[in-house]
Amino acid sequence: MKTLLIVAFLALILWNLGAGLYYMLVDKGTTTRTVKALTRRIALSIALIVLVVLGIATGIIEPHGIGG
Repeated sequence: MKTLLIVAFLALILWNLGAGLYYMLVDKGTTTRTVKALTRRIALSIALIVLVVLGIATGIIEPHGIGG
């Protein structure tokens, strides 16, 4: 479940990044849709980082080293 949640967050982040690129190319700077899409991407990234830190702090996620 935790892996699915993280993958879903990453998919939403990529979706908003793509939406920002699309709006930037289509709108040619006439609307604020690009800024809103990139702001949502930043908010989702921060939320994902906070969730991972909380997961590690509560023991739900167990960090491990590379190759270990």
